[in-house]
Amino acid sequence: MMRYRISEIKLDIRQSQEELPTAVRKKIKKKDLDIHDLKIIKESVDARKKPDIKKVYTLEFSCSQKLPLKEAAERKYQVPVADGSGKERPVVVGFGPAGMFAGLILAEMGLNPVILERGEPVEQRIKTVQKFWKDGILDPESNVQFGEGGAGTFSDGKLTTGIKDIRIGKVLEEFVEAGADPGILYKQKPHIGTDKLQGIVKNIRRKIEMLGGEIRFGNRLEDIKLSGENKAGERTLQQVEKVIVQKRKEDKSTELYELSTSCLILATGHSARDTFEMLRDHEAAMEQKPFSIGVRIQHLQKIINEAQYGDGSLADILGPAEYKLHHKCENGRGVYTFCMCPGGDIIDSSSEPETAVTNGMSGSARDGAYANSGLLVDVKTEDFRSEDPLAGIAFQKKYEKLAYRQGNGSIPETTYEKFRDDMTDPVRNSLPDFAVDSIVEAMPHLGRKLCGFDAPEAVVKAVETRSSSPVRILRDESGQSSIGGLFPAGEGPGYAGGIVSAAVDGIRMAEKAALVIFSEKPNIL
Repeated sequence: MMRYRISEIKLDIRQSQEELPTAVRKKIKKKDLDIHDLKIIKESVDARKKPDIKKVYTLEFSCSQKLPLKEAAERKYQVPVADGSGKERPVVVGFGPAGMFAGLILAEMGLNPVILERGEPVEQRIKTVQKFWKDGILDPESNVQFGEGGAGTFSDGKLTTGIKDIRIGKVLEEFVEAGADPGILYKQKPHIGTDKLQGIVKNIRRKIEMLGGEIRFGNRLEDIKLSGENKAGERTLQQVEKVIVQKRKEDKSTELYELSTSCLILATGHSARDTFEMLRDHEAAMEQKPFSIGVRIQHLQKIINEAQYGDGSLADILGPAEYKLHHKCENGRGVYTFCMCPGGDIIDSSSEPETAVTNGMSGSARDGAYANSGLLVDVKTEDFRSEDPLAGIAFQKKYEKLAYRQGNGSIPETTYEKFRDDMTDPVRNSLPDFAVDSIVEAMPHLGRKLCGFDAPEAVVKAVETRSSSPVRILRDESGQSSIGGLFPAGEGPGYAGGIVSAAVDGIRMAEKAALVIFSEKPNIL
């Protein structure tokens, strides 16, 4: 029995996947071909000839005949094998995608990791966030940014990524095992939805615990203790020796304790600004990193469906339409849409008092009346006007606080027409001038690419600053920072962008850490 892979198998959008074997036989002109174990590898949508839209498949199947097709070569991620008995426990900081998958791999290797998460478990976190949205009472330790699952828990749960890595399969398979729709394994633009993510992250937590890992919620990394010396004019390599943790009790009081470890995977996310400041105090090598600033823009979902499909009713078959737009301005800055949420809501995702930060969120059904996305402008490191490695964070804070004031204590809101024409508009005045000018220049061009995008009545809210980290914690080929035993991972330290790439980087850093923990080299890809 041979196994083959075949691409460009097309079905009308109204055809069932059960017709795929017939389409394969037609493609290779063998009506009687005996097909076994048909597996969908990829499903995408070809909407170039609207409204004649097709679904396009890459498939694998087995048969007993010799065919002029490429043989399928299965590549599957294997968890590194090593003996963890008698070894010290590694510590992972953060339980977002990077920390979660770093912890999972370490647990599967038998290392019994300790995972520190400053926020709450997802069940309680949901209540805390809803209280913030309803009453405006912010918990700086547990909110949309901090807590089980990270910022992705309150998002659309997009699983698209621009990277290619065998570890992606591991991430998606774990999500499916934890309760996600198996379709995420092959869909071109897979997503989970915030409602499903909340149960999925809890199930992954339980798996880590069952494997010997320990997740400590309400435990924030306060400081690190290092071995080695750092004398004036003579720097020697310093090594992580202990972490100092602030534990939050049920009555909200706190206490400090120490935890010995020589292996610390730092997967804090891009909002753990106090952690970055602590590392700067320890002279960890860091550098400024470009990021983006802008707004959230909202339209009726039916307008997007009509523009993208040519026939809005096709959304009943294909699901609500998405978009991804970009324009290069005359000033050299790019304006682009980010984290588009079909049928979703714009949410307040602040994590610090007296700041206004927007993001988008969708449920798994994406059945809301509105579509929204970030509309962002490139921010260059020279815009920071400082050599401080954390100057980008100061830049973010400036406009988050400004937006809070412009919105009189909440998210400022306007229409695109007012944003464009009214010099006193609160959203306009929540952004740097270069961002306003770039958006106004770009909008007519984006409107030509997507009919209705530049509609005067489009809703605009400010400010969007957390699309990526404005700082990178440098690491070498071993995965370690300038501090030995410290492994920066995921979005916060500047090595990922999105749920999947962060999870993959967390896995990669778990593998790197294993080389430090084990005297023998584990079986790492």
